[in-house]
Amino acid sequence: MLNNIGLPGLLLIAVVVLVLFGRGKISSLMGEVGKGITAFKKGVNDGTKEIEDQAAEAAKDVTPESEEKDKV
Repeated sequence: MLNNIGLPGLLLIAVVVLVLFGRGKISSLMGEVGKGITAFKKGVNDGTKEIEDQAAEAAKDVTPESEEKDKV
């Protein structure tokens, strides 16, 4: 059904939305969407960094706990 919407149909939908909500409401909504996307990206980057830090910390400690095992 949505495959048959062409450029004129999209323009008509855009005009109807603009008339119903107004330019100010749409711009504020898009601003909130942008803030949400930015917060999501920041959360993903923070989570990735935290996982990498934990993996690096685990990789640092490779020494045996007691030195008696090394003595033969």
